[in-house]
Amino acid sequence: MIRKASLLLVGVVMGATAVVTYSQAPFRFAEPASAASPDTYNQLNLFGDVFERVRSDYVEEPADSKLIETAINGMLTSLDPHSSYLPPKSFRDMQVQTRGEFGGLGIEVTMEDGLVKVVAPIDDTPAFKAGVQAGDLITHLDGEQVMGLTLNEAVEKMRGLVNTDIVITVRREGINEPTDITITRDVIRIRSVRWNKEDDIGYIRITQFNEQTFDGLENAVDELTAEIGEDNLKGFVLDLRNNPGGLLDQAIAVSDAFLNRGEIVSTRGRNAEETQRYNARNGDLTEGAPVIVLVNGGSASASEIVAGALQDHRRATILGTRSFGKGSVQTIIPLGANGAIRLTTARYYTPSGNSIQAKGIRPDIISLQELPDELKGRAETKGEAGLRGHLQAEEGDEGSGSQAYVPQDKDKDVQLNLAKSLLRGEKTDAAFPPSADSAANESK
Repeated sequence: MIRKASLLLVGVVMGATAVVTYSQAPFRFAEPASAASPDTYNQLNLFGDVFERVRSDYVEEPADSKLIETAINGMLTSLDPHSSYLPPKSFRDMQVQTRGEFGGLGIEVTMEDGLVKVVAPIDDTPAFKAGVQAGDLITHLDGEQVMGLTLNEAVEKMRGLVNTDIVITVRREGINEPTDITITRDVIRIRSVRWNKEDDIGYIRITQFNEQTFDGLENAVDELTAEIGEDNLKGFVLDLRNNPGGLLDQAIAVSDAFLNRGEIVSTRGRNAEETQRYNARNGDLTEGAPVIVLVNGGSASASEIVAGALQDHRRATILGTRSFGKGSVQTIIPLGANGAIRLTTARYYTPSGNSIQAKGIRPDIISLQELPDELKGRAETKGEAGLRGHLQAEEGDEGSGSQAYVPQDKDKDVQLNLAKSLLRGEKTDAAFPPSADSAANESK
């Protein structure tokens, strides 16, 4: 089974996150750049002139390091929502967090129109328990405006000592007045894989892809198979809803766990020689048991790699709503003692050669949740296509994202209950079980 497969990073969140999920991978060290044109050097001289003018004439004496750091971050964030500069402390935090334990609130975030936007709260974290929802816009932190802060700065303010409180002010679609939510900081220990027996069905939920994910999946399959019994096991539900992504090597390993052969994903950079392909090795952990994968508008990046691979190989039926549509790969490039940069270096492609960038994975079976009254009309995510400055889709119409609501009460979970009914044969659908004659994924 593939365990360490890549130098690349495929997390959905940009820059920094309040959980904080700096989805990390092994690092690529910078290579010499090609010579710039004379015009480029003239522009660099312009930057130097502006820098000196600010240093000498600004109303208050600025810190040189702060000016340079924000200039670098401005350059990177202008490229796309997922490229950014990581100061030394943020870089160290990222390295710790992808091991699955860190301090924080428990929310995946990005930046949108100058505000911090919640991609998804992480299960069983302080933010999740306090009622933070996907799509919330954070406008204030302890009464201080978020507007004007970088994402890294906002995240730094959300961090703090365990058992201390922070008040976040959120603007929520469908509610006229901003809402204050008090959250008590805690150590966030991400158990990326959770599982339980649903009578004769194995239910496995992956909340994100960190260094523990494949091991967790392996344990889940082994324990559920033993507990239910091979003769009674109807199949598995793999729940990737509101999973924002993480490590590429873990997405490959999870896909490989259900496949015996074939390509899982390919990454293509600016130059043809940068193309990399990752293939499955023989050995299906479930020994061919039926699998249904649940996705929604909060399923992004590494989640989409898994869903796309299993869908293209007709190994699993994808059920739910259209995914987030983040089809780009970020590489962490260390800068010595000066931190690192997170740079978008490639797009990834499903086995059939389709990019899902700003399009998302369309399920084989579309199933909408029944929304409570207070969420009706405001449980949709715009996905990657809705992020300002996103990397454009290579071809076809954009339109990623969808409903991202998952009820905590499993009895009210329409998507999960439909999956279980299909596995038990209580309901039928032409897309389950998948076959070579199934319709191709239209939206990858």
